[in-house]
Amino acid sequence: MTLSADSLAALDAFVLDLNKVSAEVILPLFRADHGLEDKGAGKNLPRESHAAFDPVTEADRGAEAAIRKLISERYPEHGVIGEEYGEDRPDAEFVWVLDPIDGTRAFISGLPLWTTLIGLRHQGRPVLGSIGQAYLDEVFIGHAGGSRLVARGQEKPIRVRECADLTDAVIATTDADACFDGSERAAWLQVRAAAKLARMGCDAYAYAMVAMGKMDMVIEAGLKSWDIEAAIPLIEGAGGMVTNWRGEPVGPHGGQIVISGDRRPLDEALVSLKRSAK
Repeated sequence: MTLSADSLAALDAFVLDLNKVSAEVILPLFRADHGLEDKGAGKNLPRESHAAFDPVTEADRGAEAAIRKLISERYPEHGVIGEEYGEDRPDAEFVWVLDPIDGTRAFISGLPLWTTLIGLRHQGRPVLGSIGQAYLDEVFIGHAGGSRLVARGQEKPIRVRECADLTDAVIATTDADACFDGSERAAWLQVRAAAKLARMGCDAYAYAMVAMGKMDMVIEAGLKSWDIEAAIPLIEGAGGMVTNWRGEPVGPHGGQIVISGDRRPLDEALVSLKRSAK
């Protein structure tokens, strides 16, 4: 069944409602007693492993529960895939893909770089997504009809910027030492050496900055579906692209990801990244 423009508009408005209910849970716990737990405890992982410390808070769990509750009330036939509570009808026609707090390390550090990622699949394809930063009162939302920023009572369209060459690009990754294996890190360092500026530790907020035309590229590895699916409609709606490290469409399970606002620096970066593609 084709997704009509009216249905997409209604779902778009609903995404803003989902961001609102998640913010109501998260904000009272930010820079407060958030009930930190370490999901990595007891796994005997090497200390340098990114998963050795795997934080989760009451905000992560409470926000996802609130989002799921509202989805079940408004669209009971829809499926949900979430980081904290797993899968519910993942083969439904519409499936919501949720990361209530992407960037929990930033959250527990008091840094407003964490985001709430809410994506929607229709017949297996990402069609609508938002990246919300509730502390800054920002929701970046996008689909095939375009992308926009909803912030502090106002809305404005957003678009990626042109970048003719990788040497002019501002790029980002979350943590090159912890998130990349040896060959992946070598590929990242090659791309970083060519780029004008690299930033780290921004998590999915960097994706939003590409959509807004403030950054040019984000390179990540080891992502799950909930880490990336919300960004795909947002970036594409803003005129950008999301691929794997081979330059192919992103599969349903995440993995190695490149987000780029312009095709030209992406093609240059892929020369290095393809050597470490999995």
